[in-house]
Amino acid sequence: MTLKGKSAIITGGAGGIGMATAKMYLDEGVTGVLLIDLNEEALLEAKKTLNNDKVHVFTADVSKADQVKAYTDKAAELFGQLDIVFLNAGFEGEVKPLTEYPETIFDKVLSVNVKGVWLGMKYAFPYLQKSGGGSIIITSSVAGMKGTAQMVAYTASKHAVNGVMRVAALEGAPHQIRVNTIHPGPVDNRMMRSLEDGFAPGGGEQVKKGFEGMIPLGRYASNEDIANLATFLADEKSKYITGATYLIDGGFTI
Repeated sequence: MTLKGKSAIITGGAGGIGMATAKMYLDEGVTGVLLIDLNEEALLEAKKTLNNDKVHVFTADVSKADQVKAYTDKAAELFGQLDIVFLNAGFEGEVKPLTEYPETIFDKVLSVNVKGVWLGMKYAFPYLQKSGGGSIIITSSVAGMKGTAQMVAYTASKHAVNGVMRVAALEGAPHQIRVNTIHPGPVDNRMMRSLEDGFAPGGGEQVKKGFEGMIPLGRYASNEDIANLATFLADEKSKYITGATYLIDGGFTI
């Protein structure tokens, strides 16, 4: 049990990757995990599904400073310390040419995907320092490593997150706070269903087949594939890793 004695926050906790990671963290012995999500009903369903009294939930908008501070304070109150912060919440926005992209959606994507990560670290850092260090894992994307036509906001946000991570890794290092990003390719979950539909309304299955044809390993990632990496970066086996960008895409970007 590699995470025994550690506590964790997971944003986007009611989604596929969030739930799979929570289950893995519990299997690896965390003292407790606080799931954060905007959707209260989905959070309660996630807690029911995980069926473990070490699971706690908190409804919050990760782009709002007061709500981020509140969930971070709640984690410290529940667990007495903070060791792992998985900043996994994300919003895909819309699939549209940049000349047609709605400003309101652009602002929302940047607010959730970039501001939400910065705020998560802003309020977690003091608690991680008190714990003697810890691990922050940020869900970026292959879109943070390359361009994707018709996804200007999402691509911009995921490139921005890489820069935010590097600053945080430098500032966290003297306090033994490690910060890394993970970069999934297509993952078989709700977000990809939304994007598939965006690329070809009503024809998402064909889009999926097209994406799978571009992945050397021949399939989408499972939520558990991503959770495996988030678990490795949370435990002491990765204690000398910080400021790194981890592709987990089945070879998609090569």
